[in-house]
Amino acid sequence: MTVADLDRLAGLLADRPWCVLTGAGMSTDSGIPDYRGPDGTRRVTPVTYHEFVRSPAVRARYWARAYAGWHRFRGARPNAAHRAVAWLEDAGVASAVITQNVDRLHQDAGSQHVVDLHGTLQRTVCLECGARAHRDDVHATIEHLNPSFARIAEDAARGRARPDGDVDLPAAALEGFVAPSCPACGADALKPDVVFFGESVPKPRVERCFALVDAARGLLVLGSSLTVFSGYRFVRHAAARGVPVAIITRGTTRGHADAALTLDAGLSDALPALVARLGGPP
Repeated sequence: MTVADLDRLAGLLADRPWCVLTGAGMSTDSGIPDYRGPDGTRRVTPVTYHEFVRSPAVRARYWARAYAGWHRFRGARPNAAHRAVAWLEDAGVASAVITQNVDRLHQDAGSQHVVDLHGTLQRTVCLECGARAHRDDVHATIEHLNPSFARIAEDAARGRARPDGDVDLPAAALEGFVAPSCPACGADALKPDVVFFGESVPKPRVERCFALVDAARGLLVLGSSLTVFSGYRFVRHAAARGVPVAIITRGTTRGHADAALTLDAGLSDALPALVARLGGPP
């Protein structure tokens, strides 16, 4: 990243407003790891939708790991990059944020127009009746169902966190763990209200995001490798319409060929510097 790169991007953003698309790189400085390295290689293997739906054992394993990591994930706070995006929206540079993240840190930083493309870990949904519940309430239920598990979870939480807010647990720790059921219908089909790998983003949500891109003068991609098509489709859509695309992230992305400008940089450094050039706080 050079001064000239930032000046050029500031010039592009002068034709406002732009739509912002963010990925895991936004939240790494808040302590939430990403799935992939700068080269796009997956660091961890997430639970897939079909595994979760078909196997009670997989659901129990997921909820045990999620319980162990929830306090750390819930305690994450917005970093300088989130605050910079909130300023871009407040200043009229950005019209909306489409985020692939499930942590709601954009909202915590003050962004008002945010689409959680992949949902949010703050809620759960029952796959049987569709009822939704707050994740903190489900966490309390798990604690009640597994009174001896809290110490195991506390010890495990000191280990390496995973991108979905869970932590690795030894197989022995899972023995006897009781997974939560739906508080509305009692079904053993409770899922975090997020889009798992192998699951489709709801069509109305996708259409809303396309409309946001269509209404913008450009698309600014922040901290995403664009490896997953759910985000990459918006880059393709913008490029096909002749709308400029700018990308700031570490390494190369699937969308680099479609971009008018790319910056290889950390967001907590690049975005505050960009904001300063646009008249915001240094």
